[in-house]
Amino acid sequence: MVIQIPAEYDGRILRSYLKLTLGLSTAVLAKLKNHERGILVNGQRVTVRYVLREGDVLELFDRDTAETATETVLPVDLPLEVLYEDDFVIALSKPADMPTHPSHGHLTDTLANALAFRYAEADEPFVFRPLGRLDRNTSGVVVAGKTRAASGCLGRSLIRGEVTKRYVAVLVGEMRDFTDGIHTVKAPIYRPDDRLITRAVGDPKQDGAVYAETRYRILAVGGGHTLVLCEPVTGRTHQLRVHFAHLGYPILGDDLYGRPSELIGRHALHALSLSVPMPFSRMRDDVNTTAIPFIGCADHLPLNTPSPDGFLHTWAPLPEDVSQAVGVLFPQSPVLTRIPTVGLLTALTLKSP
Repeated sequence: MVIQIPAEYDGRILRSYLKLTLGLSTAVLAKLKNHERGILVNGQRVTVRYVLREGDVLELFDRDTAETATETVLPVDLPLEVLYEDDFVIALSKPADMPTHPSHGHLTDTLANALAFRYAEADEPFVFRPLGRLDRNTSGVVVAGKTRAASGCLGRSLIRGEVTKRYVAVLVGEMRDFTDGIHTVKAPIYRPDDRLITRAVGDPKQDGAVYAETRYRILAVGGGHTLVLCEPVTGRTHQLRVHFAHLGYPILGDDLYGRPSELIGRHALHALSLSVPMPFSRMRDDVNTTAIPFIGCADHLPLNTPSPDGFLHTWAPLPEDVSQAVGVLFPQSPVLTRIPTVGLLTALTLKSP
């Protein structure tokens, strides 16, 4: 990372700039300090006590190397759709029937394997640092940090509640008794049996129960089904699948919390979009954090490229199987003309006024 120090940071102690402006963690800062070329100013190694001057050229060696690269993920030539990529982040559209991480029985068919192959072909060291994960049969957006520092920024944004994930789901049953607007499910989730992957809604005082909150908006109702736009405020395992099954409207095709369907060969859940602050947005030329905020102005913001509001707003169009199911169940719904379009992002901001 190379940064030319602007006038506003003249006289700032370097450590303060690295921690407060760039948002580097203590662990990342320690790595940089211990590397021979970790922190350079105007080509010279400096300590974090250095006083910055306008026009200084700051270089941070935050790239992965052959020594730090992951060796346990095998590169495999698999389909990989890249929505956006720069030196700091990569946004991918994961297909269904592909795990995010390698695990027992899935050592060569994951998103991590596909990304490892991409970087092996480019002769670049590889470390997989996704911002969360999707279930094997959930399709859609996955964002990953390409450096330790960038990944740390993404993680802190998630902890601060600055990341918004949006899903489209087809539910079994018609939610005709529900009013228009935003609905919220607050139901703790726990694991009834440690030997099984299934989760369930439990009592808040139950051992192992964790708080879980989901917001959703009804987009269409008909054909014995409901199309919803949903946002997991918390990120529990199987959260959306468990919450909608708890309401009595399981996700179409969910053979774990509902039942299989002839309309689709997996659960009809797609991670449509994710909005996340760009790492180091305050020192990048391609974003402007003083611009208008995201909420209410989605029609003016670009997708899958850094936005003037300092965010990356991703978008993974509905895959063919979900699109076909929606078309069969809701043939007259105007929502079909709004997926995917920029305008739908406004509706996807599931926050109360």
